[in-house]
Amino acid sequence: MKMRPLLKNPDEYNDPPRPFLEHIVALRACLINAVIAWALSCLVVGIFSPHVLGWLKSPAEALMKAGKIEIVSLNITGGFSQIMSIAMWGGTALSFPFVMYFILRFIFPALTKREKAAILFFLLAGAGLFGVGVCFAYGQLAPNVVRFFDVVNHWVGLSVTQVQIENYVPLILKLVLAFGLVFQVPLLLFVLGWLGVITSEQLRAWRRFAIVFAFFLGMVLTPPDPMSQMLMAGPLVLLYELSIWGVRLKEICTGEGAKKDSGESK
Repeated sequence: MKMRPLLKNPDEYNDPPRPFLEHIVALRACLINAVIAWALSCLVVGIFSPHVLGWLKSPAEALMKAGKIEIVSLNITGGFSQIMSIAMWGGTALSFPFVMYFILRFIFPALTKREKAAILFFLLAGAGLFGVGVCFAYGQLAPNVVRFFDVVNHWVGLSVTQVQIENYVPLILKLVLAFGLVFQVPLLLFVLGWLGVITSEQLRAWRRFAIVFAFFLGMVLTPPDPMSQMLMAGPLVLLYELSIWGVRLKEICTGEGAKKDSGESK
């Protein structure tokens, strides 16, 4: 029953307008709740930081078991700095759903039903793609990147037996978070197409630029080795193609594709 108004008139506003002062009070509550959620998430992740650190060290486990490298810290404050770093990054990621919930509670009254549905779809699908990107980077890319640098060090004649934790953890975090975030780009294109902002023809025309941009992101967001750059650019190009077909399917289902074909024939 609740889906019928959305299907009948998706551009309808089903929330009454509110006074300006009430908007200010709602914005203040939104910001306070978001900050509290972020602080509590950082605290929770900080408590479990030893387990998170063990999870981050897992990609180098094969080299550590073989006795090739040892992850150490040369600073007496190394443990504390890692706790703070993990708490900040992990708390931000953990608090994201709660922060978005408070933000959506504030902005939803000003949106149409069509826009609300698009945002909810973007959040749910974005969370799924973020998880896929993180799992792919952690399970496939990170171990290969660590082995790649070990091979390069031996090839140039460097014996790297001790790796500083201050250099290792940012490397793994950068890989994991970069893949999770970059995987949102094709989803954003699909949502823009679903809203009618862009068309499948425009996405096809931008394909060459998108491929170049994918490899540029792979060069900037990954370590300076061709393998990791290819592993980031390849899935991005594939997701871009899927977004083209997704927008095209939406145009066919809504009749926009047929209207365009008839207009071109005339």
